[in-house]
Amino acid sequence: MSNEHLLHQTGSRVVELDIEGMTCASCVNRVEKKLGKLDGVVASVNLPLESAHVTVPAGITDQQLVDTVNATGYKARLRRLPVPSEISADHGHGTHQDHLQLGGTASQLKPRLIVAAILTAAVFLISMVPAFQFPHWGWVAGALALPVVSWAAWPFHRAAAVNARHLASTMDTLVSIGVLAAFLFSAAQLVLDPRMTEHPAMDGMESGGLYFEVAAVVTTFLLLGRFLEANAKQKAGDALKALLNLGAKDATILHNGVEHKVPAGQLRVGDVIVVRPGEKIATDGVVVEGNSAVDASLVTGESVPVEVGPDSMVTGATINTSGRLLVRASRVGSETTLAQMARLVSQAQTGKAPIARLADRISAVFVPVVLVIAVLTFAVWLLVAGPVVSEVELRAAFTAAVTVLVIACPCALGLATPVGLLTGTGRGAQLGILIKGPQVLEDTRIVDTILLDKTGTVTTGKLAVENTHAFDGFDTTEILRLAGAVEAASEHPIARAIAAAALAGDTRVTHSAESVHAGHPSSVESASSLPSHQSQDDDGGRLPGVEHFRSAPGGGVAGTVQGQVVVAGRSGWLEEKGIRISPEQCGVLAAAEAAGATAIWVAVGSTAAGIITLRDTIKPGSAAAVSRLKALGLRPILLTGDNAAVAVQVASSVGISPGDVYAGVLPAGKVEAVRKLQADGAIVAMAGDGVNDAAALAQADLGIAMGSGTDVAIEAADLTVMGNDLGQVAQAIELSRRTLATIKTNLFWAFFYNAVGIPVAALGLLNPMVAGAAMAASSVLVVANSLRLRSFGK
Repeated sequence: MSNEHLLHQTGSRVVELDIEGMTCASCVNRVEKKLGKLDGVVASVNLPLESAHVTVPAGITDQQLVDTVNATGYKARLRRLPVPSEISADHGHGTHQDHLQLGGTASQLKPRLIVAAILTAAVFLISMVPAFQFPHWGWVAGALALPVVSWAAWPFHRAAAVNARHLASTMDTLVSIGVLAAFLFSAAQLVLDPRMTEHPAMDGMESGGLYFEVAAVVTTFLLLGRFLEANAKQKAGDALKALLNLGAKDATILHNGVEHKVPAGQLRVGDVIVVRPGEKIATDGVVVEGNSAVDASLVTGESVPVEVGPDSMVTGATINTSGRLLVRASRVGSETTLAQMARLVSQAQTGKAPIARLADRISAVFVPVVLVIAVLTFAVWLLVAGPVVSEVELRAAFTAAVTVLVIACPCALGLATPVGLLTGTGRGAQLGILIKGPQVLEDTRIVDTILLDKTGTVTTGKLAVENTHAFDGFDTTEILRLAGAVEAASEHPIARAIAAAALAGDTRVTHSAESVHAGHPSSVESASSLPSHQSQDDDGGRLPGVEHFRSAPGGGVAGTVQGQVVVAGRSGWLEEKGIRISPEQCGVLAAAEAAGATAIWVAVGSTAAGIITLRDTIKPGSAAAVSRLKALGLRPILLTGDNAAVAVQVASSVGISPGDVYAGVLPAGKVEAVRKLQADGAIVAMAGDGVNDAAALAQADLGIAMGSGTDVAIEAADLTVMGNDLGQVAQAIELSRRTLATIKTNLFWAFFYNAVGIPVAALGLLNPMVAGAAMAASSVLVVANSLRLRSFGK
């Protein structure tokens, strides 16, 4: 039963657990299997984060989950992801990882590693370099090695003992048995023959039965590997902590005209906060007073500041760069965008990709099989020696068996997937890319088609005046000026665009005004929101005032400007005013509309004076983004509710084939478009930002929501880009594929290492010390390979 299925059951919920004591993939598999025995429970355990994401049906309590994990030999407790304000108040100290298993964190491992390294160096020199040997040096070597194999190696012994009590074995079982066997065998040899090292550097035979240096060196190498792993895993998880740390520590509340500071965690919905230039916005909210540019790069990954004014939505953790703002809090605490991002990242890191299940299944039987191989190795070497086993042959058999135990430790196997996922999703969060779960990584690899919603995804959703066409006897500048004057009194998005262009004083401009649906006034301040007699032109003057203003929804506007009647709007609106339009003039209009532009008539007096054409502006990076999507092997298809002429024009501008355009598509039609492509065998991704895209995002094999869009769209998607740049969609797919490739590389080398290392060790071709170093190096190599993802996009 899948997590998705359980989540739709009545009363199902998700519980996050912190689990103390896990050290390898075998531990992960044990915890998952034990929790899975509870009726209806599905668990996904993450080794680097030492946590479990558990889907729980009705009837199972949190305490049952904790008790089940504890009964397995580990320690569990309920986990609550801190909200940004809590992390900020903690000044960056202390995370859920601070309570990890004994000897598991870098700070806990460091003193053991230092002591082990110092003592091991002495043991190695005494045992291996004749110049450093002296009478009875073996006893000194044994005494120096004892703290190493006991206190320094205690994390391995303790974990092995805990698992042994539950009749289980893990990587630590192999390490503990190997180290203790080498030490105890050597100690027994020394006790049985006290004269072995009575004289220094005799013929080398006497010292050959002692493996104190092997036990010490293997322990030190493994501790070094564990220490480096702990450091690397902490770095891999820093992205989530850094994300939470973006939040402001304090906020300035304005109450009854008096300002006072409070911790950000004490903010309540409805509080009005003061944000001065250079300060972080403490929480999500709505601007109630002031104008400024807000730097949202820390949250969205976009470098260009966003202009905000009254009624603009702002996000917590973004930076006010210029003017003073008053912001009314709309979301606080765990409901903020930042906290929701952190939850998504955490859930993705705790999840498990299908490819990881293979490693888990192998790890479940790996350690017992290795123990059997080690015993068989020892037995076969003795059988080959014949009925009379010499001391040399006994040592060779023992060395081969110990080497098998050491080389087989599946550290790299257990770290291959989770560290790669942890680093990739963490880097994505820093770039404003949220990957909802590990399954998404697999989906990005197989998708071959991507549907792009036009408005808000490929285009800005803002109209701009493209051109002004004047008929005989009229001047284009004057036409735009008169039209701008009368349109300045209207709130329609087309009127806003024309008024903005008139203020710019150019007949071919790219200045735009906010494009919104009729009946939904824009929040962008423009000339139309000012009294007409106060509208300024680019020379510092005023647009002419308008008198007797009239408007008709869907028709146009009319008014008297400087004694002249000016009419602007559709053909029917001009005809209603008694203005005649010639066939030639109609041809100009038809040509403009056929090219995908929105065309507006302008008449002065009773004569048609000209036509103003407008277009929805294409985002600057859309063409480059489409090119990147094609380079990723995806077929881009434009999907829009606009007419075919507009859609084809936009598609051509960004490099999409006219044959890959679905125009005039209603919201329900978007779902059908996805289904049709899927029925034809395509693996479909869908990128959109609106409520009307949510159903299609859910239907697609891979849903990608633009973060500038609605919560509904984001909830329905698999990937979310927090900005509104189409380039981030391509970047999100690139990052997901790179993360998956990194995980696969990790798994290959982990499997390859064990597959080659065990036979070589069993044949006696590998020294235990070299095996210990190689085992530690393999784990560090896997983690280091994963950490390369931290430089993605730089």
